[in-house]
Amino acid sequence: MTTLTGRLKREHQTLVCMTHIYCDHHHQDHHGSELCEDCARLMTYARKRLEKCPYGVNKPTCANCPIHCYKPVQREMARNVMRFAGPRMTWRHPWRSLTHLFDKMRRVEHPMKMRSELRRRRSAAGQESSKPRA
Repeated sequence: MTTLTGRLKREHQTLVCMTHIYCDHHHQDHHGSELCEDCARLMTYARKRLEKCPYGVNKPTCANCPIHCYKPVQREMARNVMRFAGPRMTWRHPWRSLTHLFDKMRRVEHPMKMRSELRRRRSAAGQESSKPRA
């Protein structure tokens, strides 16, 4: 398993905090600071998805992402976790909430759009270099 760094690590830690808030309130079958089995599975899944994100460190928050990389069941579970824990994050983890708010304001283009733009620039640069010099 690769190690998450930077914004990806911070986003995963924010989701873990939200899941702890959700799990503490909704599931009684976990022990102390540990998540229940379903929530722990969701966090493992979320980590794998973050590791494979095509945006990499430029990833927008999931709410602003044009690519839906979660399977429907996990996506609905994550949505329920975020919907419940989001408002409570302000009180439990104020700094993490603030950085997440700033991350939400970032705008990022779709990776395929960025790739086609890069190809267009390269082909334009190639055409310019193939022109005869006067």
